[in-house]
Amino acid sequence: MNQKSINRRVVFFLSDQTGVTAETLGRSLLTQFEEYEFDQVTVPFLDSVDKADETLRRINATVSETGNRPIIFSTLVHDHVRERFAGVNGLFLDFFATYLGPMERELLVRSSHTSGRAHGMKDTGSYDRRMEATNFALNNDDGARTNDYARADVILLGVSRSGKTPTCLYLALTYGVFAANYPLSEDEFETGRLPKVLEPHRHKLFGLSISPERLQQIRRERRPEGRYASSEQVRYELRGAEALYSRYQIAWVDTTQFSIEEIASRILSTTGIERRARP
Repeated sequence: MNQKSINRRVVFFLSDQTGVTAETLGRSLLTQFEEYEFDQVTVPFLDSVDKADETLRRINATVSETGNRPIIFSTLVHDHVRERFAGVNGLFLDFFATYLGPMERELLVRSSHTSGRAHGMKDTGSYDRRMEATNFALNNDDGARTNDYARADVILLGVSRSGKTPTCLYLALTYGVFAANYPLSEDEFETGRLPKVLEPHRHKLFGLSISPERLQQIRRERRPEGRYASSEQVRYELRGAEALYSRYQIAWVDTTQFSIEEIASRILSTTGIERRARP
C-alpha cells in the first residue's frame, strides 16, 4: 500500500438532526492530524432504523473501496438507531454516549434523549435575536448607514478587504451581537483623525488590520488593475489605520493568521461584549 492511500481516510458525521454538532466536534479533532487528508461525509436526519441500516452498509462498503476503516463521529441520540452501528467496520466515536453517562451519574437524573436541542428552535428568543442582529449587520455594512450606531454593540474599523463584513455577520448570526463596520479611507489617513460620525461611539470601536502581503493578495483577486492592489497603496493604508488605532487607543487585532471564529472570539474577549444568543 502506497503512502498516499495510507494517509487518506474517509470520515462520516452521523446525526439525527442537522449534523452541525458532529461536524464541529469531529473536525476539531481532525485538525490535530496534519499528516492525513480526510474525505468527509455528513449524514444528517438519521432518525430511523431503515436509514441507519442503509448508512451502515454505505460505511462498511468504504472499507473494500479504500482499504481503510472509516472514522465515524456520531451525535445520534436515540438508542434504537445508535445500536444499529454496534458492529460497524470502523472507528465509531459516540459523543453523546461518552458524555451523557457521566453527566447522568453526576446529576443523578437520566437525560431526556431528545434530538434537535442544540440547533433547534426551542429558544425562539435567541433565534430572533440572531436574525435581528444579522439584519442590523447587513444594513450597517461598510458605512452605508451611520444613523443607527447607537444600537451597535461594536463598530469594526479597517481598510478595504481586512475582514470587517464577514466578522460582523459571524458575530451577528452566531452570538446575536449587533455589529456595524466602517471603512477607513484616504480622508482619515491624510488628516489622522476619526470621522466625526464615529466620535460619539469611540467606546464601541474595534480595529482590524492584516499583513500587507495578505491584503495585497486578496485585493489582486478582486481588482488586479490599478493602485488598489499595489504594494505602496496597501502599506500606506495599513500604516494609516494602525496609526489611528494608536492615536485613539482603539483595541485592534491582526487578522492575518486568524479564522473568522478566532477574530470574533478575540473581539468578544477584549471588549467584554456579552454573547446574547447561541446557535
